[in-house]
Amino acid sequence: MAGAVESRLAELGLTLPAVVPPLASYQPAVRSGVYVYTSGQLPMVDGKLAVTGKVGAEVTPDEAKELAKTCALNALAAVKSVAGDLDRIKRVVKVVGFVASASDFTGQPAVLNGASELLGEVLGDKGVHARSAVGVAVLPLDAPVEVEVQVELDEV
Repeated sequence: MAGAVESRLAELGLTLPAVVPPLASYQPAVRSGVYVYTSGQLPMVDGKLAVTGKVGAEVTPDEAKELAKTCALNALAAVKSVAGDLDRIKRVVKVVGFVASASDFTGQPAVLNGASELLGEVLGDKGVHARSAVGVAVLPLDAPVEVEVQVELDEV
C-alpha cells in the first residue's frame, strides 16, 4: 500500500522509479542516524539518459529544468531504498545541483528549480530546503544535470 508521499506522486501523474544502479564504486544513498544522503542522481529513465550535452548549448534551460525534476525523483527513490518509506521524511535539509553549462550560461538556479519545485509539490513544507546550484564543465555520461539530496527522517 502506497503511503501519503507516493499517493501525492500519483496525484501529480508521477511514479517513483526503481533506484538507479551506481555507475561506479558507491551506494545510491546512505543513512547516518536520522539523515539520508543521496549520491548525485542523474536524469536516468529506464537505465539511460534521454538527453546529453551542455545546458545553454545542446540542451535548453527548460529541458534541463525537467531533467532536474527527474533527478529529484531518482533521489526520492534512493531515499526510499534506505529509509523504507518516504512518509518517514521529516524534511529535506539540502539539495545540491550541478549543471553542465555552456561557457556563457548563468541560469543554473532556474534549472535546479525543477528539483526544488518537485520536492515542494510532493512534500509540501517538508520539501523546503537549503540549496546550491553549481555550473560545471562536464558531468558523468555527458549528463546535463545532477542532483543530490539530504533528508532528515523521523526517528520512529
